[in-house]
Amino acid sequence: MSNTFGKYFSVTTFGESHGPYIGVVIDGCPAGLKIDEAFIQDELLLRKPGQSKITTQRKESDHFEIISGVFNQTSTGTPITILIKNEDHRSNDYDFNKDSFRPGHADFTYQSKYGIRDYRGGGRSSARETATRVAAGAIAKLILKQKGIEIFAHVYAVGKIFNQQLPNLSIEELKTLREQNVIRCVDQEIANQMIQNIDEVRKNGDSIGGRINCIIRGCPPGIGEPVFDKLQAELAKAMLSINAVHGFEYGSGFEGTTKLGSENNDPILEGTNLKEGIISDTNHTGGILGGISTGQPIYFNVGFKPVSTILKEQETVDLNENPTTIKGKGRHDPCVVPRAVVIVEAMTALVLVNLIFKNSNSKI
Repeated sequence: MSNTFGKYFSVTTFGESHGPYIGVVIDGCPAGLKIDEAFIQDELLLRKPGQSKITTQRKESDHFEIISGVFNQTSTGTPITILIKNEDHRSNDYDFNKDSFRPGHADFTYQSKYGIRDYRGGGRSSARETATRVAAGAIAKLILKQKGIEIFAHVYAVGKIFNQQLPNLSIEELKTLREQNVIRCVDQEIANQMIQNIDEVRKNGDSIGGRINCIIRGCPPGIGEPVFDKLQAELAKAMLSINAVHGFEYGSGFEGTTKLGSENNDPILEGTNLKEGIISDTNHTGGILGGISTGQPIYFNVGFKPVSTILKEQETVDLNENPTTIKGKGRHDPCVVPRAVVIVEAMTALVLVNLIFKNSNSKI
């Protein structure tokens, strides 16, 4: 079951980086939902490789095919199956690590767990798999849209370059700003600095990490469970399931550990009601109290490590435990965060739909 996410809106992904197809089966999508295929395709294009010089040059159109669960552009209530063809896999690029383990990759752990591994681009451990999550997340977003819930993620850090100021604009306006540059940062000046930094790292055969900020607007109070299925815990699990994610924080996060309680608490002001949520001048809780949404905007940060494949020689061992060296080959992102923005949004949508369906036991 490790390939399945969610119980009420269940998503099972399948396929490998260099197999003929990757795909996803969605079980629990209610009947009667208008399936906007153009929207799904637009979401996939935000994640697809080959977008610019600062992303992998693998060329995939990421065109998809729905082969079940949809009739006349409307969900039937039965499982929805989506296929995406792998069009540009070059398996020979990975012959160099057939008998050796790449530092920072899952080569060693997959070999340890299964006794066999698909060394072609990492097989199942490749971020290629996340295209299927984006497709499923797009359908989840269509459900959330009917409920007035919006999700927006953007790059706010690359290495040591930060942009922490998010303009007070609508989600659509923020998306327009974000898509004005290939890094997906809403500040054009900071974006240019980030792009230059990534390009310098790429030319040196190295990689660099970054951070993505995500906000949720329109989520009503009362979403989430009080103990083991807390909203922040489900979000953390979802984010940490994304390739290269090494960190998650919500609300005041780690900075909150430096504050006093009197500084970190959010005063609840007059006008607060059960249906619309807390009114406060601050939101250090990140829109969550006791694992349950407060009705305020929900926000969190996701930290991505530097991509593990670098064009520098590194020490490793082979299948016989003999010391050797290895140097990366193939086509890889020098920084993963520009293409990961839509993945963060997709996993957020999957979490929310599951908790909303669990909360109300209702559908659309």
